[in-house]
Amino acid sequence: MSGNLLAISDLHIGHPENRSIVESLRPDDPSDWLIIAGDVCERFEDIAWVLAVLRDRFAELIWAPGNHELWTHPNDPVQLRGVERYQKLVELCRRLGVHSPEDPYPVWQGEDEQLVVAPLFTLYDYSFMAPGATTVEESLQIAHDSGIVCSDEFLLHPDPYPTRGDWCRARIELTERRLGEIDPSLRTVLINHYPLVREPTRILRYPQFAQWCGTELTADWHLKYRAAAMVYGHLHIPRVTWYDGVRFEEVSVGYPREWKPRGHRTWLRPIKGPAAR
Repeated sequence: MSGNLLAISDLHIGHPENRSIVESLRPDDPSDWLIIAGDVCERFEDIAWVLAVLRDRFAELIWAPGNHELWTHPNDPVQLRGVERYQKLVELCRRLGVHSPEDPYPVWQGEDEQLVVAPLFTLYDYSFMAPGATTVEESLQIAHDSGIVCSDEFLLHPDPYPTRGDWCRARIELTERRLGEIDPSLRTVLINHYPLVREPTRILRYPQFAQWCGTELTADWHLKYRAAAMVYGHLHIPRVTWYDGVRFEEVSVGYPREWKPRGHRTWLRPIKGPAAR
């Protein structure tokens, strides 16, 4: 039997204070599993350091990519773009023994239930449009006019796909096929950097940013694929919400300017297991 299924995201270890958080993370039990729901950092060598450190400490490590890992940052010696960068990250995970969205989904054994732990990579297609927009083009224009534009527009390249939306739709098709192959008698823990439904983005200070936060194409996945819980990050607003009776856990650390005013908290969120009771 596994210990606890724990989760964290948005480590952003380019900030020294956040790197110290990673250095402090330890399991309560040697059989604990850890989920990382994306945005470890931007530089490939730093991503490798985090995954290696945490893989050594936890019984299993599960990673789903955030947008920051996919950036081709000018300060990163690894200048791969788009799909090639993602594939190199998957190869890194396989060398370290970390579960990625391209590998068989591991099964976590609780006291009374097995759960398929499924890391996903879906991206976004701008369908969480800005208020007042009726097309993606209008939504993007509203964002640009307001000055609220995600850095993905400059750093996250969709190569060889024409657009990020095209890459998103290809990922949705592939992921639906894989999720559909899961034993229907088993429930799942779905892990994605972005929330699978739009509702969590309603709390954003700048609603026009929601278009970089997911896709309407996943709106029923928590029901369709029997989710016992859905784990995500990206919004930097750690909280628990419920949709259709399914628990959604936003597990971000976020930037120091965000987490410091909140005061001390436990960084690892228990999703299942004794600590989650």
